[in-house]
Amino acid sequence: MPNELILVLLGYAIIGTIIAYFAKGGKTQEEYYIANRSLSGAISALTYAATTYSAFMMVGLVGLAYMTGVGATGFELMYFVGTLFLLSYYAPKIWHLSKEKGIISPTEFLKLHYGERTAKIATIVALVALIPYTSVQLIGVALILETAGVNYIHGIIITAFLVCLWAFIGGLRGVAWTDAIQGIVMLLAAITTVLYISSKINFLEFYKLGDLLYVPNRFWSFKKFVALVLPWFFFALTNPQVFQRLFIPKNERALKRMVVLFGLFGLLYTFLVTILGLELRLLTENNKFPQILDRDKVTPTLLAFLPLPICLIVSLSILAAALTTANSIILSLSSMISRDVVSEKGIMAGRISLLVLTFATAIFAISRPEYIVELAVLSSTILLCQLPLILGSLHFQVGDEITGTTTIIIGFLTATLTWYFNVSVLNLPNSVTTFIVSFSIYLILTLSKTILRRQ
Repeated sequence: MPNELILVLLGYAIIGTIIAYFAKGGKTQEEYYIANRSLSGAISALTYAATTYSAFMMVGLVGLAYMTGVGATGFELMYFVGTLFLLSYYAPKIWHLSKEKGIISPTEFLKLHYGERTAKIATIVALVALIPYTSVQLIGVALILETAGVNYIHGIIITAFLVCLWAFIGGLRGVAWTDAIQGIVMLLAAITTVLYISSKINFLEFYKLGDLLYVPNRFWSFKKFVALVLPWFFFALTNPQVFQRLFIPKNERALKRMVVLFGLFGLLYTFLVTILGLELRLLTENNKFPQILDRDKVTPTLLAFLPLPICLIVSLSILAAALTTANSIILSLSSMISRDVVSEKGIMAGRISLLVLTFATAIFAISRPEYIVELAVLSSTILLCQLPLILGSLHFQVGDEITGTTTIIIGFLTATLTWYFNVSVLNLPNSVTTFIVSFSIYLILTLSKTILRRQ
């Protein structure tokens, strides 16, 4: 299998590079970062889905379901429901406003209401939050490449190189074109694997999973569930790489089609991935699959039990999911740096930042702290500090630089300090604490400003 896997991944890397080359990112920021707002609904849906559903799913969520049971399904479905709700209500507003105001980077939304300094600080916060999340993608691929005999660090370097290369030369259009293929590969791999593993189990034996079949259980307490779900419920608004995807459909019809097709993709993919984790746990209970203690190693271990064609498809799907999420994040962050930090009209600063961000992400991934799921949730928890400002910019006409900068800084400090020192304020999860503190600061400052204006 190692030789075949290396050959398949090499072929895939070559094809992806050719696609990115012919996409040719463009010379203007609008073309390079958001493909001139010209993508169809189907391509927009696939790039949204592929960007959202990363290596976290086939590596992190399979392992989470294996170790913790059906609570993992509920956790991911809460994200899915939240995303569909937010997209259905806010996507048209965001699309119209971005087109009307010529918005290209995600943080330009904040600049409209809260000034340039707020946009700069929001960009810095996003950089801090998303380097760990992007490293998750590199970690997922490196774990798979280890099964082919590739050294973990070498796997990180190879993945980081491809992430940077495709975004650097292809821009958003190149990323979207490769995303369309990668999304199909991800879904095909999940379907094929679940069908194969299903043929090895007796569904009537699921009772053997015991407390893994219900919540709460030894892992999924109410507090744990809320801690993980809350930051992901608002993922569609707080994470710049998916927020920016709302700018790219060519018209309202394409936007609506994007939301519908993403919904179909997401529902199917979520059930497939979590069912796979439960099936593997049942195989373990029947002594047909090893007992795995590190949940991030469940999928890599699974590869050795799959027929070669399915193994190659699954490995390729993980690489695809990781690459599309990582280069989407890096590209979005570079647009924020280019437009909101250095205020450059071209794309040179953005391209330079691609190199620097990829290097920083690779260094973080090599150290590999924490589990994949926790890294992903931590990033979204940090980004919660921007949520009050985003909602405020969509609902209200009041806003100023003091409100913007203060809300982000205090919310960011709350998220990072409570996590770093493992502090639980009033026994609340740090994501809930960050949510409450950020909204409280925003509301206090906004109401104070309104009262002063009336006086």
